[in-house]
Parts: sequence; C-alpha cells; structure tokens
Amino acid sequence: MKTSSESFHPSSLILYPLAVGRTAEIFAWDDGRVLKLHRAWCPREWVEYELKIGRIVQDAGLPVPRIGDIVEVDNRRGVIYEHIQGVSMLGLLRAQPWTVFRVARQFAELHAAMRQCVVPDDLPTQHAAFERSIRAAPGLTDDLRDAALRALAAMPAGDQLCHGDFHPDNVMMSARGPIVIDWMTATRGNPLAEVARTLLLLTSGEPPSRIDRWMAKLLRRQFIAAYLRRYFELCPRDDAQLAAWRPLIAAARLNEKIPGEQARLLETVRAGLG
Repeated sequence: MKTSSESFHPSSLILYPLAVGRTAEIFAWDDGRVLKLHRAWCPREWVEYELKIGRIVQDAGLPVPRIGDIVEVDNRRGVIYEHIQGVSMLGLLRAQPWTVFRVARQFAELHAAMRQCVVPDDLPTQHAAFERSIRAAPGLTDDLRDAALRALAAMPAGDQLCHGDFHPDNVMMSARGPIVIDWMTATRGNPLAEVARTLLLLTSGEPPSRIDRWMAKLLRRQFIAAYLRRYFELCPRDDAQLAAWRPLIAAARLNEKIPGEQARLLETVRAGLG
C-alpha cells in the first residue's frame, strides 16, 4: 500500500468500509478523517476532478467537508475528507417530520449560497453535461431528442456554481451545522436549471406502503413549498424559465436509467416538448 502525497498508516485503514457505493467505498482514516476510496475501474481523472472541485467549494467558504489530498491504496485512488458525523437531512426528516419547514428553509439557504460562488472558467459547463446526457438518453425519439437539444441551446447558460445532485440526502446534519457533500457532478451553469433538477429529485421514488406514500407526498408538498418560498426570497424568480427547464432536466435524467422513473420522465419530456 502507498500514498501519493500523505504518509500511510496501516492502523488507520480498517478492514471493512464505513459505507459502500457504486464507485467508491468510505474507510476510517486518522485524526477525524475518512478516505473515499474509488474502485479500481474508476478513471484517474475522476479522483483528480473530485479533489479539484472539493478545493473550489472549500475555498469559496461553503459548508462542505474539509478536504485533504489524493491517496493510493492497493492500486486504488481516493481522497481524504473530514469525517462528518450525523444523519442526512433526509434522515432527519424521516425521524422528525415536524421539522419539515425549518429544514426546508435551511436547504433553500444552502442552495442560494451557491449562487454567490465564483468558479473557474475551466470547470465543466452545465450545458455540456446536459447535452451529453440528452444525446445518450434511452427512450427518446429522434424528434424529441432534437427538440430537447434545440431548446437547451436556447436556454441561458449561466456561470454560477451548481452542485448537480442537490437533494436532502446530500446534506449532512452535523455538530457544526448542515454540510453539503458529494460534489462530483458540480458544474458552472444556470442556478434555475439546478433548482429544476432539485425539484425533479424531490419528487422521485415512492415508499412501498400506502400510508407511507400518503405521508411522503404530504411532506414533499410542504418541503417543496417552503424550499421554493425561501429560495426565491433570496434569489431572483423566473417561473417561465423554471418551467422551460423542466422537460430538459427530465430528458437528461433519462440517461441515469433509474428503475421505475423512465415512463414518468418521458411523459414530462413529451408534455414540455412534444
């Protein structure tokens, strides 16, 4: 085992991960830190980009995990982070649904703060990411794909920091306040497109039982209303542009191939562009 820029302490890497994802595993490290170790098949560029964006958002003063450096362990590369202890915002809502309005306001304030961040010109653009996803999206007819790409080209691009996957499960409720995690899809782009994607994510998926579905729908309506109200108290509002982004976000989301979502996403695309 070796590291690229930090000394490796064998006792600090435990045998079993703290968390497991499709592209990476999280291991305890040292001094209140963790190692996000990417799987061997992940391109080296992914890890380098993760370090780059992690430093950008940290230097911008956003509430994010403090970032270390790139480490190599058994021919796998990863990034050292501060260990954020706590539950996600989604976990808090499930345990304490009566906090929905307070939590939604916090969520909106975090999202609005990203608009103030200056990002470098070499950060990938949101438009380019959406275009790649729409071109590769399964289920779109040629006419719908062409319509989506034409509509995307006509939308204002923007040059502000966009998380790319901003939802309550990517906000940790820690001792030092809410912390935004998982910045791998961050881009330079239009904040209203980001809001449209967040709204799509907030309405994705359903609990299995009928009672849970009823409760989830009620909480979602309350959360979304409070989130939008607070966000647009802090940021300029443009309902027409927000609505125009909706089918484009759905078209791009198709490329993520989320089970159970394809029919609803296609319906949204057809309603907006068909």
